[in-house]
Amino acid sequence: MRIIIFGATGMVGQGVLDACLRDDAVTDVLSIGRTPTGRTHPKLHETHHEHFTDFTSIQEQLAGYDGCFYCLGTSAFGMTEADYRVVSYDFPLAAARALLAAGPDIAFCYVSGAGTDGTGKTRMMWARVKGETENALLELTPRAYMFRPGFIMPLPGTTAKTKSYALLYRALAPLYPLLRRIVPNHVSSSVQVGQSMIQTVHAGAPRRVLATADINEAAASRPPTP
Repeated sequence: MRIIIFGATGMVGQGVLDACLRDDAVTDVLSIGRTPTGRTHPKLHETHHEHFTDFTSIQEQLAGYDGCFYCLGTSAFGMTEADYRVVSYDFPLAAARALLAAGPDIAFCYVSGAGTDGTGKTRMMWARVKGETENALLELTPRAYMFRPGFIMPLPGTTAKTKSYALLYRALAPLYPLLRRIVPNHVSSSVQVGQSMIQTVHAGAPRRVLATADINEAAASRPPTP
């Protein structure tokens, strides 16, 4: 299984990358981003790319992959809707179109979030934009899957780029084992998100929009890793 990851240096992406590097079924990983991952592994290859609405310069590198794990994103805090839409709608749609042009059978796994609303009725800007992105991706290919995790525990050693997120996770990290016991359908780890994506590319999924319970169930289906 050959996988492309966008956003491998982010809070979610680092766990997803770790899951891929540890899973024996994944033979090759291509990270596309502006920042190096800092990881060294025989499976891992990295391509520096700056312009996420135009992949012409690296189009030839996108062929031959089984799945794309799109973990690139940003907080909507302090952003205008226009600016947030560029990152959260324009970027993933451009990536999906480029990948489908290179290989129409590729599975596109998009990290959205709990609370995303595809009806367009919500007053929350981020939820509405993410919902529009989900709808567009689902229409683009039958092999698009939306992942809507709730609380995500990052890979140990990961630092969130947004200060408010970093403070939140620092406060909640000690409670993670308790949260897993009392609200298991609302809590997962970034590695579990990666494992669920690998399983989805490998075997498909019963639905195309996966909530936390679906993510954790799919992750549990992966063989144990060292």
